[in-house]
Amino acid sequence: MQSVSEIKSLRSQIKAWRAQGLSVAFVPTMGNLHHGHFSLVEKAKNLADKVVVSIFVNPMQFGASEDLDSYPRTLNEDKQGLAELGTDLVFTPNVETIYPNGLAAQSYVDVPQISLGYCGGKRPGHFKGVATVVTKLFNMVQPDIACFGEKDYQQLQVIKTMVRDLSMPIEIVGVPTKREANGLAMSSRNGYLSAKEKETAKVLFQVLNSAVKALQTGDKGFDAIEQQAKQTLVKSGLKPDYFNIAEAVTLKPACNNDQHLVILTAAYLGQVRLIDNMQLTLR
Repeated sequence: MQSVSEIKSLRSQIKAWRAQGLSVAFVPTMGNLHHGHFSLVEKAKNLADKVVVSIFVNPMQFGASEDLDSYPRTLNEDKQGLAELGTDLVFTPNVETIYPNGLAAQSYVDVPQISLGYCGGKRPGHFKGVATVVTKLFNMVQPDIACFGEKDYQQLQVIKTMVRDLSMPIEIVGVPTKREANGLAMSSRNGYLSAKEKETAKVLFQVLNSAVKALQTGDKGFDAIEQQAKQTLVKSGLKPDYFNIAEAVTLKPACNNDQHLVILTAAYLGQVRLIDNMQLTLR
């Protein structure tokens, strides 16, 4: 596996692959990799001849009170895991490489409407930071395919919308959420949880399942389902940030005639903010 940190070296290798007629899949990450990330790499390997993974903790998507400085960084372990999977190249730029003129002078990409509400509403500027860094990385790697996890569902829809709106020649592939044995969605921030807290956190998965079952029986009382879910989370020791049933593509609040739905949720357990979702199609 090659490891490069400079754009020039990255582009040189991509150019060589292109000259051979090889396709390229890309997996952007912020590191501290777990099995969820590795499932993205495995999917990418099935879709293209070569796989590039980036590791970059993006300061533009962190708010002033968020955990940028303490965000876990495990570069050596990440590289070892990627090498064992057969990743072709890992790109590890520093902040100066991505933002040479600093954040204040950086042009940015804003994806309206789909970025509003949910995590976008609770974390102002977050998706502007995500869209900007992903656009820059896409321009650097110029992949045919890019893989993103469905756990960050709103992020996935933001990226799909951006690619469509800006006519980027990239296929965006969503990869199903990987879960712990108790159902908790895998996340880099799960490392902040104690064993007892992880056991409590499984309630998020259980509440999502209960809501799915209610909807599948034909219950269209969306508000009541949402309120019941929040009450269950509170009783279990979590602090709900949001729990909403939405149309799966637009993310607008679900209507009675919508068939493709997604249930989006975020909740705090102590200082740790957990997110999760489930999709379903009504018949």
